[in-house]
Amino acid sequence: MYPKSIQKLIEIFSRFPTVGPRTAGRFVFYLLKLSDGEMNELIAALQGLKKEIKQCSFCFNSFEAADDEQKTGLCAICRDNTRDQALLCIVEKESDLETLEKTKQYRGRYFILGGVNDILKKEGIQNIKAQELKDRMAGAIQEIILALNPTTEGEATVLYLERLLAPYGKKITRLGRGLPVGGELEYADEETLRSALEGRR
Repeated sequence: MYPKSIQKLIEIFSRFPTVGPRTAGRFVFYLLKLSDGEMNELIAALQGLKKEIKQCSFCFNSFEAADDEQKTGLCAICRDNTRDQALLCIVEKESDLETLEKTKQYRGRYFILGGVNDILKKEGIQNIKAQELKDRMAGAIQEIILALNPTTEGEATVLYLERLLAPYGKKITRLGRGLPVGGELEYADEETLRSALEGRR
């Protein structure tokens, strides 16, 4: 058995997404090799993360807030009046938002769901911000874009959201799917080809 202080850190790192006990152990032993200066730098960065990073009161995106931004509680995207207030794109996590922003093709607002429904767990539905999403429906939103991953959990979440949002009478759309640029039909699986045919334009 490892000393208690090492075991405690392994347990903490094991709570991180996709990190198991073995990888968590590597993290801990890497930290033990750091110099005092490197360790202090890491500690300061962690403290700064909690102190300086805020969560947007509308979309739940994380952002580094200046004094004027802290007053509004909104990130730069939500404060941008040039963006289309009628469009709301629902994503699972912050990295999905960043990926969509890099395309420079979408100019609406976002809502970070915070997870997807885990169909294997009864508490799976608690992973998402369903009530917060319903609270956003009172605004100028006309179209909701469900931009979730095409996994089993993602599809289950899409179906749940479609039922949840149906009473509000908003237009609900999904991202198109199909063949990747540079891909060849010969190597595409049946589901991808089916999606490409259904999403043809």
